[in-house]
Amino acid sequence: MRARIYQPARTAMQSGTAKTKSWILEFAPASAREVDPLMGWTSSSDTQAQVRLHFDTLDAAEAYATDKGIAYDVQLPKARKPVIRPGGYGENFATNRRGVWTH
Repeated sequence: MRARIYQPARTAMQSGTAKTKSWILEFAPASAREVDPLMGWTSSSDTQAQVRLHFDTLDAAEAYATDKGIAYDVQLPKARKPVIRPGGYGENFATNRRGVWTH
């Protein structure tokens, strides 16, 4: 049973970095999913695929995996370049604007 430790990426619906600070330990699926012939639902007999463990730090996730004897791979997150404008959001409504309002 192999596990993956990673930091979740932000969703497409958020511009901030909420819910991306914790680390997640997730198990790889051990068996393929099957389609139920009567209802058409997808199911699996692998219960470890439902487990997602959240940790505050990478060290805590690695310590848990080594303590329980779980083989794991760590996926480090890609660094995100901060987008900081000099005037911020208030610059859109400045009274000392030099250019023409374009919207």
